[in-house]
Amino acid sequence: MSGLLGARTCSSPGEASDLKYPLGTRLREPLTEARFQQLFRDEEQVQELPTEPRGPRLCRMWRRPASACSRRGAWRLLQARLPPLRWLPLYRWRAWLLGDAVAGVTVGVVHVPQGMAFALLTSVPPVFGLYTSFFPVLIYSLLGTGRHLSTGTFAVLSLMTGSAVERLVPEPLSRNLSGIEKEQLDAQRVGAAAAVAFGSGALMLGMFVLQLGVLSTFLSEPVVKALTSGAALHVLVSQLPSLLGLSLPRQIGCFSLFKTLAAVLTSLPRSSPAELTISALSLALLVPVKELNVRFRDRLPTPIPGEIVMVLLASVLCFTSSLDTKYNVQIVGLLPEGFPQPLLPSLAELPRILADSLPIALVTFAVSASLASMYADKYNYTIDPNQELLAHGVSNLISSFFSCFPNSASLATTSLLVDAGGNTQLAGLFSCIVVLLVLLWLGPFFYYLPKAVLACINISSMRQMFFQMQELPQLWHISRMDFAVWIVTWVAVVTLNVDLGLAVGVIFSMMTVVCRTQRVQCLALGLAEGTELYRPLRESHRLLQVPGLCILRYPTPLYFGTRGNFRRILEWHLGLGEGGKPVRVVVLDFSGVTFADAAGAREVAQLASRCRDVGIHLLLAQCNASVLETLARAGVLDRVTPQQLFVSVQDAAAHALEKLELTGSTICTVWI
Repeated sequence: MSGLLGARTCSSPGEASDLKYPLGTRLREPLTEARFQQLFRDEEQVQELPTEPRGPRLCRMWRRPASACSRRGAWRLLQARLPPLRWLPLYRWRAWLLGDAVAGVTVGVVHVPQGMAFALLTSVPPVFGLYTSFFPVLIYSLLGTGRHLSTGTFAVLSLMTGSAVERLVPEPLSRNLSGIEKEQLDAQRVGAAAAVAFGSGALMLGMFVLQLGVLSTFLSEPVVKALTSGAALHVLVSQLPSLLGLSLPRQIGCFSLFKTLAAVLTSLPRSSPAELTISALSLALLVPVKELNVRFRDRLPTPIPGEIVMVLLASVLCFTSSLDTKYNVQIVGLLPEGFPQPLLPSLAELPRILADSLPIALVTFAVSASLASMYADKYNYTIDPNQELLAHGVSNLISSFFSCFPNSASLATTSLLVDAGGNTQLAGLFSCIVVLLVLLWLGPFFYYLPKAVLACINISSMRQMFFQMQELPQLWHISRMDFAVWIVTWVAVVTLNVDLGLAVGVIFSMMTVVCRTQRVQCLALGLAEGTELYRPLRESHRLLQVPGLCILRYPTPLYFGTRGNFRRILEWHLGLGEGGKPVRVVVLDFSGVTFADAAGAREVAQLASRCRDVGIHLLLAQCNASVLETLARAGVLDRVTPQQLFVSVQDAAAHALEKLELTGSTICTVWI
């Protein structure tokens, strides 16, 4: 190391230096890829690889389970597809049962009014919200991997489904329907909502078969939060007619929010004072109770069930005061006892509802997977995204036979379940028991429930989604690009509709990713004195360079979208096509190139040919196996010999110094 102590540093970044190699002497020969494979790869593996049959990835994926078809493999597969077989034998009955029971009953009590409220948001009779709060919850408890996830009705999905139902089965312009005509209209709308659930469930099952659980990553957190926040505003505006006692047609399509606001403002003189009073009193009770539950969640043994209290008080008030007959207050009416007869949704409607089922399936999976992952990280367990696809797909598909509309995990009830002490999927079974009691015996008690109260429950359940806007200042501080994605998605959801807003948000989010791969920052690096580290020259004047040698690190995938930028950067640094004096040796560090397509690989092949023509010695370092395979297929290895492929930048740089006969000197590096 004596060479280091007596070495001088250069006075400027562009000045050459006589600093010796940091280690004083080279400890080993530079390792090429071929030499590394020869020294460290197992001989048995080398012999087996050529004989391994190569086929399509999908065929290999299906062949793998077939080869593992043993008794133990079959049991593991069964455990993976039926999670209770895995977690039920490990269930801590004394420690967890009480918490699951209390949490399940608490969530079940909330499911009853919320289910009926979200049914009205879906444009179907209230009892079908109870069905959707029973069958999907039961199915997910058997198939889901999220221990703390509460499924059932969800306001965003109800809003999206309601728009599809109104478009498929519009209400007659006369709006003066007889009892029989109203029943027929409701039956058609229930069938349309069930068909949407069937379609979304079938799509999720198809995604499960193709193992597309990774698709949830395309709905980033800013997109999902902006979507739910914007949809909450749609829910608020759509419930204004019910709050005011106005009978208005539901607006659908683009700018529906503004159309509804205009219709409400125009019809304000015709609002019902009785229903307006009921709505004001309901919100005056529900909103403070929600705040109390949030602020004192650590002190309360279980959250206060404000919704069910409001339902009981309003029902008693309406019954004793005869509000339905004296003031024409809209009430829920008779809830049919028992369950509907299983019925296959109309398959003739599937082509018409496919465009509605796809965004609903994506939102279902994205919201549910993100919620499940959040609580899995918090409580230190794992979920299986593909199994979640299966659980929600089967849940929507089978529940559609019982006239249920699309369902997913719910933000509000999931948070309620965790706060109430839920531990496992067993809490869902206790929730189903509460809904079952209402369906079988307690339904008549909700006969006089005013629909305005259900509208208030819809609005109060949006509290958590509205408060997501409080995260915007922090998001601006962390990432302004994510902030832009949030704003663009929210504005698109509010101004257009939920479906188109989701599409705009996903496309804009993907565009930001593509744009960031093309905005490559170029930094000149130098060798830090006494080390083998390369740092940006602007950080210190003691970083050293050597003329004639250039090391380029490209930290982004090399594909058709970045090939032009790659070419321009290389031409500028190497002096190609400008008449300048090119460098003698160039090292391309591909450690940041995660993949390369045909266009990118051909660009490297053309670069290798141009370097060879002008006498530049090209070296490649740290190519991963997939990139190296793509480059080989594009003919790069016909222009670059195996002796020009190195396992690290340090090895390539050492070889370059030998090529320049400057082994004791330093290196000029450039990081792109």
